[in-house]
Amino acid sequence: MESITKNRQSLQTLRAMVARAYGPDQVPGPSDQDWVTELGHGWFNVAYLIRLRDGRRVVLKIAPPAHVEVMTYERGAMDTELAALELVRRHTDVPVPAVDHADDSRELCDAAYFFMPYIDADNLAVIKPDLPKADLDAYSEAVGRANRQINTIRGTAFGPLSGPGDPSWRACFTRMIDAVLSDGERRKVDLGYDYALIRALVDRHADCLDEVTEPRFVEWDLWDGNVMVRDGAIAGIVDHERAFYGDPLIEVGFTPVDLPAFGDATAFIRGYGHPDASHEFTPGGRSRRKLYTLYLVLIMVIETVYRAHTDTGSYDWARARLQEVMALFDTAEAGGPPCPSQPIAGSAQGVAVHPDGVTGGL
Repeated sequence: MESITKNRQSLQTLRAMVARAYGPDQVPGPSDQDWVTELGHGWFNVAYLIRLRDGRRVVLKIAPPAHVEVMTYERGAMDTELAALELVRRHTDVPVPAVDHADDSRELCDAAYFFMPYIDADNLAVIKPDLPKADLDAYSEAVGRANRQINTIRGTAFGPLSGPGDPSWRACFTRMIDAVLSDGERRKVDLGYDYALIRALVDRHADCLDEVTEPRFVEWDLWDGNVMVRDGAIAGIVDHERAFYGDPLIEVGFTPVDLPAFGDATAFIRGYGHPDASHEFTPGGRSRRKLYTLYLVLIMVIETVYRAHTDTGSYDWARARLQEVMALFDTAEAGGPPCPSQPIAGSAQGVAVHPDGVTGGL
C-alpha cells in the first residue's frame, strides 16, 4: 500500500543502519545482489527485508518522516510498538518478534527505527483467499485464543501504554474519538455527516463506557494481515503500534458482529472463549461495540487523507461502512435507552466474552 508516511531510505543509509545494529562485518558487500527488498503490505511504516552478510534475514522498520503529519493517535507509534512487544513477550506465550536493535537518535535518518528477525511464514491475509474454510476457521480460532491471552495483561490506567493514563475508560475513549474527529476537521475530511452530530451521538451513548472498570492491554490491530502462519499454527504476530490499555471488546476481531463487510467473527469468537459463538453480548456490550466500530470506521475514512492515497477506493469503501455503522444507532436514537444495564430477555443467556474466560458485561 502506497502512503506518504512510508519513510524510504537510500541504500547508503540502510547499510549504515545495518552496521550500527549488527556490526560492520554484517553489512552486505558491493557484490551482494538483492540484499534488500521493501515489504509492501504495510499501511503506515516502511519495512525492509534485509539479508545480512552471514545469510540471516532481518526486518527493518522505520517510522514516518518527521515532516509528515500523522493522526493524533499515531504519534509515537514506534515507541508504542516497542513497549507492546516487551509486554506481550513478558506476560504471554503469544509469538511476537524480538527486537534486535532500536535507535531513536535521529542520527542516521529523521525518524526512529528498529530491527527484528524475519518470520519465515505466510501472511494470513495473503493466503486467506486460497484456504479451505476449515483451515481458515482454525486459524481464526487461533487468533481469537491469542487475542484473549493478550487481553489478560492488566494496566494501571486507561490509555497509552507509556501513559499518561486515565482512571476512567469513558473519559479516555471519548477523548480518543474526539481526537480522531478533530483530525478530520483539521484536514476538512468529508464524512457525509456533520461532525457535531457525531459528537452528540457519542455523548448520548457514552454511559455504557462506565461499565468498563479495569484497563486491559488491547492489541487493536490484530487483523489477518498482521498474522504470520506456518504449518497450521501462528508463527508470529506483527505490527503492535496501535496498542493501548482499554476495553478488550474494542478489538478488531469483534467488528464483524456489527458490520458483515468486515467478515465473519464466528471462529474468532469461538477461539476467544465465547461459550456458543452466537455473537450475543450484554446490551451494554452491544452498545459499546457500536461505538468502537464507529471509532474504527472514522479512522479508516479520515486516514486516507493523511496517507494522501492516490485513488478513492479506500475512502469510498470506508464511507460506505460509516453509513452502515451510523444506521446501527437508529433504534437507540428513536427513543430507547442507549445503554441498558440488564441483558435483553430471550438473548442467548446475555453472555459475553471476558478475557479471563468467564462471562461478563463486555
